[in-house]
Amino acid sequence: MRHGKKFNHLSRKTAHRKSMLANMACSLIEHKRINTTVAKAKALQQFVEPMITKSKEDTTHNRRIVYSRLRQKEVVAELFRDVAPKVGDRPGGYTRIIKLGNRLGDNADMAMIELVDYNEIYNADKQPKKKTTRRGRAKKADDTVDATAAAATGTAATAAPVVDKKATNEEEE
Repeated sequence: MRHGKKFNHLSRKTAHRKSMLANMACSLIEHKRINTTVAKAKALQQFVEPMITKSKEDTTHNRRIVYSRLRQKEVVAELFRDVAPKVGDRPGGYTRIIKLGNRLGDNADMAMIELVDYNEIYNADKQPKKKTTRRGRAKKADDTVDATAAAATGTAATAAPVVDKKATNEEEE
């Protein structure tokens, strides 16, 4: 019976499982995405997300906790230096599992696990668009006043035509 056993043991003893998950987490942080089986990806997700949450607050205590689980100084530094600022405003859900189908050799269910904020394809529509600079902006208030005054006096031939600068800028681009 497996009463109260809440995580997948992955058919490994404790030391092997912890080492494997630490190595996979280091690879995930270093490469931002890895391919593995679905079961290992789900176990890795439960392993790595609390550490990413810890990395959002850069204290010596949090660094030591994360280092005790990952055991690679360069990866811990990258997690706190690069990954944490990028996921700082996200309240959780730092990883995504995408199922890839079955492996040819043994027909195992394969998946890709990735850090959510590092995927440019999914985050392309959420990126803020760059504002274009507008040069030579005309004073709209003066142009409209001149046009209405010219129309009221009947001297439309001598008044300058009102040109919508926004429309001409879009046509030029």
